[in-house]
Amino acid sequence: GGEFRSNLHRGGTAEKIQLTPEELTTAIRAAKAIGLPIAGVDMVRSHRGPLVLEVNSSPGLEGIEKATGVDVAGKIIEFLEKSAANDKKGTPRSGAVRDRIKY
Repeated sequence: GGEFRSNLHRGGTAEKIQLTPEELTTAIRAAKAIGLPIAGVDMVRSHRGPLVLEVNSSPGLEGIEKATGVDVAGKIIEFLEKSAANDKKGTPRSGAVRDRIKY
């Protein structure tokens, strides 16, 4: 069997989509399963529901920023600053992954 890749570095394209609640939950669970507060989760839609292809600890942001018009790097910085401030205050965290970045 051959190999199929469609990532941006190999000429693939990105477009903004609306995640379903199940897709969002799947992405959060995938990142949480390997202990990452910030991750890029590659998924595909299937008749069985969302399938995780890979979880990236250091995801490339250029494609998602271009497709969405959102400064994702800036949102990550805001998230980290808020998390650090909460840690300094002694605020208990409900889990870094649950406090996901919103944009």
